[in-house]
Amino acid sequence: MLTREELQVVYEQGPEATWAVVEQLYGLLKEQQAQLLELRARVKELEAQVALNSRNSSKPPSSDSVTRPPRSLRQPSGRKSGGQPGHPGKTLSLVAEPDQTAVHEPTHCEACGTGLGKIAGELDPERRQVFNLPPLKLAVTEHRVNRKACAACGQENRGRFPVEVPCGASYGGIQGLLTYLNQAHLLPSARSCQIVSDLFGQPIAEGTLQAAIPQCAAGLGETETRIKQGLAQVEVAHFDETGLYVAGKRHWLHSASTAQLTHYACHERRGSAATQEIGILPTFTGRAVHDGVSAYWAYACLHALCNAHHLRELIFAHEHLQRRWAGEMKTLLGEIKHAVDTATAQQELALAPRQLAAYTQRYAAIVQEGLAEEAQQPPLPTGLRGRKKQSKSKNLLDRLIKSQSETLVFMHDFAVPFDNNQAERDLRMMKVKQKISGGFRTKTGAHAFCRIRSYLSTMQKQGQNAITALKNVFLGTPLVPEVPG
Repeated sequence: MLTREELQVVYEQGPEATWAVVEQLYGLLKEQQAQLLELRARVKELEAQVALNSRNSSKPPSSDSVTRPPRSLRQPSGRKSGGQPGHPGKTLSLVAEPDQTAVHEPTHCEACGTGLGKIAGELDPERRQVFNLPPLKLAVTEHRVNRKACAACGQENRGRFPVEVPCGASYGGIQGLLTYLNQAHLLPSARSCQIVSDLFGQPIAEGTLQAAIPQCAAGLGETETRIKQGLAQVEVAHFDETGLYVAGKRHWLHSASTAQLTHYACHERRGSAATQEIGILPTFTGRAVHDGVSAYWAYACLHALCNAHHLRELIFAHEHLQRRWAGEMKTLLGEIKHAVDTATAQQELALAPRQLAAYTQRYAAIVQEGLAEEAQQPPLPTGLRGRKKQSKSKNLLDRLIKSQSETLVFMHDFAVPFDNNQAERDLRMMKVKQKISGGFRTKTGAHAFCRIRSYLSTMQKQGQNAITALKNVFLGTPLVPEVPG
């Protein structure tokens, strides 16, 4: 900044010197204004990042601040808490034939104190039963073979041990239980072995579990193929992916699922290279429900977008970016979902044509309002030349315009869900696995985990006992999943 004396010296040097100083100051002012705009843009960008949470974006709940207000996308249903009418209960009930019966005799008269030991009594109709665990221990079965000489030729013949008896001393169903604890409930190897040791009084080495996992995965090759073929034939399937680490490097866990089938696959890539190698989407002809990742659009199947993702982004645009159209769109999607849920509960097959037309018109009106509102917003200053960066709200609006049919398909076809929650639920335990162990040490371990989890999730969805399902794998007869067709 020039002092008064310095300005006086410039002034006395004449107009040319004065103009030169003014131009220099003007250039500095423009440069500072550009820097100010860039800093303001950066502040807005950082404020937007701070404002993101699991309610208004795809960030996981674990990343939320402890001060985040406990609000949810769920709306009150109007029903009382607890089990609803018609819900099958799981109350412990008396059995008709108990394993054993204990009869408790009165020893003396409560009125006069006379002993009752020699008096025959009769059973009271009241029954009470206690369900206890029997003593837990490993049952050891010794296997022997007979040798027999042929009466005709004298050839000595020896019986054969079953395939499940591989050596002198080996474990049977215990491998299935170890695998269940480690792969289904994500317990570390040492803790899985410790639990079995404490329950049965038999020390178990971690090597037993480490040998069981690849053996189990190898026995599920045909089962995995059947699950993939079944998913390729369904009318509606859910697809999603999430990051994970294998040998310290970023990989992706891909899921494809329905209410009856689940498939997981680990791959180094997130996009089409992975989906092509996995092989479900290339032959899938139904409707794929997903969150709009570009790799999914490359396939000729029908598509449906997850509106739970849309709702979170609309909340952010409405509450943080102050976009009125976003609040109206959020309300509209919620109303349509409620109408579909009500119609489904009443066993109706579709919304009335008048309802469909009204919702479609409102959607179009909100889109037009959004375009006008976004046009009034100044472009985001970046301090760089070229095409201006769009706001998050404008990107969302463009997607809702371009993919209107995929956004609203749930109101035309009740078989298509409002959201992609099925896939997100199926991926949830995978994120828990990462929180426990941080990742996988080898690709072999990651692929084995995915194959075993695919089998377990599918069997549990189909009402099968997980431990029994794993025991069957080690017996060489894995359960066969039911698939369409």
